[in-house]
Amino acid sequence: MIIQKNAKHATAGGVFVFILVVSAVLFLLTSPASAETKSVSFWDAANESNPKKIDHSAWQQLLDGYLRVHSSGINKFDYAALKKSARDRVKLESYLDYLQKIDPRDYSRAEQKAYWINFYNALTVKVVADAFPVKSILEICEDRVSGSQCSGPWKEVRAKVAGQGLTLDNIENDILRPIWKDNLIHYGVSCASYGCPNLLQVAFTRENTQKLLNAAAREYVNHPRGVSFMEDDLIVISSIYDWYSEDFGKSKQDIIRHLASYADEKLAKRLRKFKGTMDYEYDWNLNCP
Repeated sequence: MIIQKNAKHATAGGVFVFILVVSAVLFLLTSPASAETKSVSFWDAANESNPKKIDHSAWQQLLDGYLRVHSSGINKFDYAALKKSARDRVKLESYLDYLQKIDPRDYSRAEQKAYWINFYNALTVKVVADAFPVKSILEICEDRVSGSQCSGPWKEVRAKVAGQGLTLDNIENDILRPIWKDNLIHYGVSCASYGCPNLLQVAFTRENTQKLLNAAAREYVNHPRGVSFMEDDLIVISSIYDWYSEDFGKSKQDIIRHLASYADEKLAKRLRKFKGTMDYEYDWNLNCP
C-alpha cells in the first residue's frame, strides 16, 4: 500500500506534492534486490594501465536534445519527443549496444564508474521512452503476473555485458554500490522520478565523475525533495536515506551529518542542532515536462 501524504512544500519553483512510501512491500520492490548477474567479485577487476576512454558522446547528444532544466529545480526529460524521433531512438539503442560490447573490467576504475552510471541512466531513459506515456516508472513491468501489483522495471534483465545478463538493480546494487562504496553514487543514478536526484545535463567521464557527484549531492540536499524542515523538531527527507540508510551511516545522526556536509550554511546550521523526528517522502511522478 502506498499512502499519499499531501505535504506541500513551497519552493522558488512552485509546490511539490510528495508521496510517502510506508509499505514494507513497496520498500522491497524499490530497494536493493535481484541477482541476475554473477557475484560482486566477477565485476571487481580493473586495468589501471589501460589509457583508453569509453565514448559517451552519443549520450551527451541525447541529453543536449531532450533534457530540460526547469525552474522548479527538477530536470525533466522529454520522453515523448524522444519516442517520436526514430533517428534518436536508434542513437540511444546504438549507444547501449556499444556499451554492451565493452568489458568494463578491461578499463580503469574511474572509467568504469562513469561507464556504469551512464549505462544505468541511458537504460532507464530507454525503458521509460519505450513504455511512454506513463505517469510513473512504477507502472512499467513487463513480467507482471495478472492481478499482481506492478513493481517497476528494475528486476528485469535488460542488458548483457561480459556474457552476464543485467537488470537495473544489478547495475546499482550489485556493481556500483558494493565495488565503489561511495554514497554519492545515489546522486548520480536517476530513477526518472521527481523525487530522485536530477538526471544531469552532462554525461559522466572519468575526469568529471566525482565533481559532478559532489555538485549533485549539494543540489539535492538543498532542494525540498532532499531535506525539508516542517517544524524545528520535524524534518522530512528523501526516502533514499531510508532505503539505503546503510550507505549513509549507522544511525540517524550519521545521516544528519551527511546532509549537513552538503547543505548550504543556513540549512547546515539547523541540521547540526536537530534532535527531533525524521520522516521520509518520495515523489514517484515521472520527470517529464
